[in-house]
Amino acid sequence: MGNYSQAHICQCMSLLSTLRRNSVVMVTGNRQKTGKEFVEGAMELARGLLPLGIRSGDVVSIAAFNSELYLEWLLAIAYVGAIAAPLNYRWSYEEALLAMEVVRPAMLVTDDSCIPWYSKLQLRDIPSLRWHVSVDSPSSDVLRASNNPLTTESIKKHSVGAALPLNYSWAPDGAVIICFTSGTSGRPKGVTLSHSAFIIQSLAKIAVAGYGEDDVYLHTAPLCHIGGLSSALAMLMIGARHVLMPKFEAKSALEAIERHSVTSLITVPAMMADLVSKFRGKETWKGRDSVKKILNGGGGLSIELTKAAIKLFPQAKLLSAYGMTETCSSLTFMTLYDPSVDNSGGPPRLNDERKLHSAHEERGVCVGKPAPHVELKISVDGSSHVGRILTRGQHVMLRYWHGSPPNESVSGNEVWFDTGDVGSVDDYGNVWLIGRANGRIKSGGENIYPEEVERTLLQHPGVTGVVVVGIPDSRLTEMVVACVQIREDWQWMNTTIKHSVSKQMPHISSEILCQYCKQKNLTGFKIPKIFILWKKPFPATTTGKIRRDQVRGEAVFHLQHLNSNL
Repeated sequence: MGNYSQAHICQCMSLLSTLRRNSVVMVTGNRQKTGKEFVEGAMELARGLLPLGIRSGDVVSIAAFNSELYLEWLLAIAYVGAIAAPLNYRWSYEEALLAMEVVRPAMLVTDDSCIPWYSKLQLRDIPSLRWHVSVDSPSSDVLRASNNPLTTESIKKHSVGAALPLNYSWAPDGAVIICFTSGTSGRPKGVTLSHSAFIIQSLAKIAVAGYGEDDVYLHTAPLCHIGGLSSALAMLMIGARHVLMPKFEAKSALEAIERHSVTSLITVPAMMADLVSKFRGKETWKGRDSVKKILNGGGGLSIELTKAAIKLFPQAKLLSAYGMTETCSSLTFMTLYDPSVDNSGGPPRLNDERKLHSAHEERGVCVGKPAPHVELKISVDGSSHVGRILTRGQHVMLRYWHGSPPNESVSGNEVWFDTGDVGSVDDYGNVWLIGRANGRIKSGGENIYPEEVERTLLQHPGVTGVVVVGIPDSRLTEMVVACVQIREDWQWMNTTIKHSVSKQMPHISSEILCQYCKQKNLTGFKIPKIFILWKKPFPATTTGKIRRDQVRGEAVFHLQHLNSNL
């Protein structure tokens, strides 16, 4: 018997089946479902899972494009007390295999998105796997290698008459979703999150962003990522309407905003940049006034991109969030722009623009204040106000699935979760982020955080991307090296071939960037000793995190090759 005072993500089904009973709450392409239809679909799935032997504590992996059926699966799995483990359909075969070996699923639910690795995966025996299910409209390619081919609809049809508990069940210790994070290593780690974590995160997003049942939410982020998952569950809890695209494409997103009068969406900087790029050249568009709330995560928006976003969505409250998978998404929130603030008839202005500009100072970048029910503290050494960022509360993960325990830091008799980030908190309660503790460079006896140097260089008008790494050096221990990407209409100037530089194009060089760092008050060993022109995309994980180790390796090879030719 469960304790029904505990949190459970299926508690949203009561609201959807009553207050939103006859209202459209799900739109996927040409398919629409009311609250009643959506809840019935989830319940039919839950009823069909029991005869297949799926029970409390079992793991069900999902690898699929976004759709309302994906959300039905999440609720159905949770209803019977099982644990959902979303897999990234963009993973390689090796990454998918590693994740499957970690969670040992009893069932795998897929669609055509993962055909490239699914056929290979069947060549390797997964002892725990008993069932394979196709989400919707299965292709012969997906089911060909499966011993137990099932579809969502066939499970629902065979669920008629199956006994289903009157109330939802819980997995041991309240686990509900295993969300994978690759960190900077690229190796998937299963972050075990509880019902309580998602409820707390949903309430925080509802309170801070102001989500309501009248919202029309566009799913821009994949449901295998914590940002997409946590926002989806918040919108389910509030009874909003969901508009689901299979995957993010800027053109499709802008069309969906116009067609469905979307009011809310989430972005990461790359998504916002794509949306802005597609919008360029258009004087007006029909969706400019419908969007009211945008939450950006996965890295801060530059001031330039923030201003472009305001031009694209002038009626939207623009917020930025800082968090991580291990804390069930957002830890802090900051309002970048609020159209409801009176500008006395003047042009739109960034909230506290002075603070945004000062975010590039030595203290780091401001990421706002902690969300409701989130405790943060700074673990400092000595008299310094800078230290590791710690947090505690129901939002923190339970553990890594079949892996190492959470990063714990003991302060007095209390146990806190160590985020691995370094920062400070000012007198107003704002959190300032400096960088990752494990990314720190030790050069000339000085601690240098790559993110601080990168933020400075990215302010240069000719720089579009930069990754700063530490290269082993016999004198300095590590030498700071900046790998720089420049704009297409700028030219890299090599001091040995100055005559080749076009007078019609703006130019950039190591000396110019070095001087720029000094002008921006970077001092001492923080200023890169070497700048490398990087002409290709930076290597990254499927979640967009830069593989710094790989960049470092290529930088070392480049310098060795350069020295050998001298």
